[in-house]
Amino acid sequence: MSRRASGLRAWFLQRATAIYLMLFILYLLQHLIFNPPDGFAAWQGWVAQPLVGLGLLLFFASLLLHAWVGFRDVLIDYVHPTAIRVSILTLFGFALIGCALWVMQTIFLATVA
Repeated sequence: MSRRASGLRAWFLQRATAIYLMLFILYLLQHLIFNPPDGFAAWQGWVAQPLVGLGLLLFFASLLLHAWVGFRDVLIDYVHPTAIRVSILTLFGFALIGCALWVMQTIFLATVA
């Protein structure tokens, strides 16, 4: 695959994830305005609904992918030594993987409790 197609794919992923993030935030705001939870049990019950849990997982997956693409593109543009760029991307990738595991654990524990 050419460099141009890779850039097009990154551009599309950035836009697609931004649209999903915006739509889910609007849904979340609408839910919180018209049906605010009374306490932790209400939050837990809401997140335990299968579609909400799936939406949250997709939200955080989109957020992490959006962050990865944006950070990667900035590093490619401004950090020219390959070894430094790869090192920073590796550290950032591990940080994002840690965040993803934490989010999955949090959502899974909220749905089973």
